[in-house]
Amino acid sequence: MSKNGEVYVRVSNGWKIFQTAVPAARASWCVSISLLSGFLLTGFCGISAAQKLSAHQLVKQVVYNELEANENDHSHWMYQDADTVSGKSTVKLVVETLDGTISKTIELNGRPLTPQEQAEDHAKMEAIVNDPSVRAKQRKKSAHDDEQGIELTKMVANAFLWTEAGESNGEITLHFNPNPAFQPPTYASRVFAAMAGTMVVDAKQKRLKDLSGTLIRPVEFGWGLLGKLEKGGTFRVVRSEVAPGEWEITETHVHISGHAFIIRSINEQEDEITSNYKRTPASMTLGEAINKLTSGEIAKELGLKPEK
Repeated sequence: MSKNGEVYVRVSNGWKIFQTAVPAARASWCVSISLLSGFLLTGFCGISAAQKLSAHQLVKQVVYNELEANENDHSHWMYQDADTVSGKSTVKLVVETLDGTISKTIELNGRPLTPQEQAEDHAKMEAIVNDPSVRAKQRKKSAHDDEQGIELTKMVANAFLWTEAGESNGEITLHFNPNPAFQPPTYASRVFAAMAGTMVVDAKQKRLKDLSGTLIRPVEFGWGLLGKLEKGGTFRVVRSEVAPGEWEITETHVHISGHAFIIRSINEQEDEITSNYKRTPASMTLGEAINKLTSGEIAKELGLKPEK
């Protein structure tokens, strides 16, 4: 859910990426997962099962697992999405299908929608079904976000210096600080590389569960003329296993301030929580998704109370 002209962090298949009002010069993903696999696994082959991975090796393995899962994940889900951005809150029911994603807004700022708001929301759903250009735009944005997320995921191991803080209850906690030797190639990675924080990993599956960070220094673009993010901005991403071996982002918390293009102020305050995941039947069409959302059937399937 991009906001034009603001610093933003976007969820795409397991990662959040920062985007400024400056056109972020993101490199295309030109290295295939198969080639990347060999790089990420370098150093693993000589380690026996009895030997403990170093913090850096563990992060490499987690990165490899996330990229491999992203490459092979063709699942679609229906779920509830509660999002608060700069004081405006919405609650939606979301249905992902093979042909696109449909969402129905059920609450706005803590209240049900008015009849006019319901009609406008329904028109947006119908546009996705009836207008191929809307679906094409949706697919293009999804693919773009996915590429951006992959690009940052590839940098995780080397962008930071990693230390292990401990292991308990099936989780491994790692701390990270910026790596002085890392040269960020993009605007997004410059923000990324100015963070310090904590990563929590599922010890058995070596999958990311929790990633939180704080900007430990200001980040400037064009010597501050094009943009600047203030020190102290924070983010947190929580991922949950919604089905055996299937992980999705279930919480996002972003609190960043600054300015861009000299005059535009940035005050990104977002808290998003997704819940009640259920797999979408492979045969469900966009039209069927609208009908089930409108009739309340999706809410019932997700175990939610019907709309008033």
